[in-house]
Amino acid sequence: MSGITVDPAVSCAPAQEISADLSGQMLELDEDDDLEVFSKDSTLSDGSLFNASMPTSPASMVNQLEEDVDTKDIFITVDNPESHVTAIETFITYRVLTKTTRSEFDSCEYEVRRRYQDFLWLKGKLEEAHPTLIVHPLPEKFVMKGMVERFNDDFIETRRKALHKFLNRIADHPILSCSEDFKIFLTAQAWELTSHKKQGPGFLSRMGDTVRAVANTVRGVKNRPEEFATIQEYVDTFAQKITSLDRVTQRILKEQKEYLEELKEYGPVYTLWSGSEEELVEPLKGMAGCIDRCCKETEEQVNHLAESLVPALHEYVLCAETLKAVLRRRDNIQAEYETKNETLANKKADREADSKDLGFILGSFLGKNPEEAKQQRQQRLDVEIEELKEEIEKLEDKMECANNALKVDWSRWQRSMREDVKTAFLHTAEKNVDYYEKCLAVWESFLLSQGSGLDAESSREQPQAPEEMAKEASLQAT
Repeated sequence: MSGITVDPAVSCAPAQEISADLSGQMLELDEDDDLEVFSKDSTLSDGSLFNASMPTSPASMVNQLEEDVDTKDIFITVDNPESHVTAIETFITYRVLTKTTRSEFDSCEYEVRRRYQDFLWLKGKLEEAHPTLIVHPLPEKFVMKGMVERFNDDFIETRRKALHKFLNRIADHPILSCSEDFKIFLTAQAWELTSHKKQGPGFLSRMGDTVRAVANTVRGVKNRPEEFATIQEYVDTFAQKITSLDRVTQRILKEQKEYLEELKEYGPVYTLWSGSEEELVEPLKGMAGCIDRCCKETEEQVNHLAESLVPALHEYVLCAETLKAVLRRRDNIQAEYETKNETLANKKADREADSKDLGFILGSFLGKNPEEAKQQRQQRLDVEIEELKEEIEKLEDKMECANNALKVDWSRWQRSMREDVKTAFLHTAEKNVDYYEKCLAVWESFLLSQGSGLDAESSREQPQAPEEMAKEASLQAT
């Protein structure tokens, strides 16, 4: 499968990653899926499916995750949104440009168009194939407050930035970026992708997986390893702190925007007043000019807050929810393993139990030989026990692989998170210093201009000293 290919001779330059603009208040919208801007839970089930695409041994998973990639070999850009109107729906598609030097791709460049539902499909497939790897969250099912129009330009741009970041996070991952579903998403034409989607498990199969996942979640795990209990505690605390920071930062942004609007109305008042106060024209116009300059600096500060700190914090609010889902899936795998072991223990107990039970008594009433019925029952139990042992062995390998994958990916995620958050904080600190220094310089220049005028006026009105008066009188006499 291949998408629209471009001249392979064209160099594969990296695409700059653009942070999502998540500023403003959130307002839920019950529209179709293409109105969903950011999604916390987009998979069809929270089950713990084991896919053949996962590494066959725990060691291979760890080695692949720990590989240091010196040079990035796949670059993705999401741009050029287009609106499509049909008889039954209106939706937006985005152009996805891919440049790569990987040998498994047939060309150096690809160009396809994808809608939001396609991104949801990709995320679900990655989580299905790798239940304990951390897949970057998609934009959630909310839109910014004030975007009344169905497909507001700001809304579309916000989603575009978020989808761009989502794909590039996957491209940076040593395991997820090698997924066949990811390759198909980047290269297949729309009809090819639709055909590929239909090859997945049916509705009944997905429903069964969901029921098993819910049952395992309700049952819980008996002996969760201490390291994963520690991770769970960290995630819960992290989610609480980052959510609080996000909420306060959103409120500060809202208040800063309101302050900016008031500031825009504040300066013209001084200008109008100067027209009726001849003696105060200069200081009034000076105040108006200072307020206007501060207004421009404040606008830049608000834009930085909306485009840098707010999205960085909100991104990790969504990541916290993703981590909780990953830990649930890991617990589901362990719960299934524990359930099978309990079933095996019960089968063994039945096998060793005394033959005097209702089954043998009932068999004798029906004309069956009790000893023969006992042997048949024991043979059936032997078969079931062997099948359970095989299943448990597979589940044990699956659980070990899942645990190792989560441990290594958890360390990778922590490094990335700390780097991102630290960068956002440092950038915010630099912008704050720059903002306050510029505003301080504006008002200092005003004080200097008005202060020099006051000094000249006071020197003209100050009474002369007696010595100066005597000297002036003698000069006049001469």
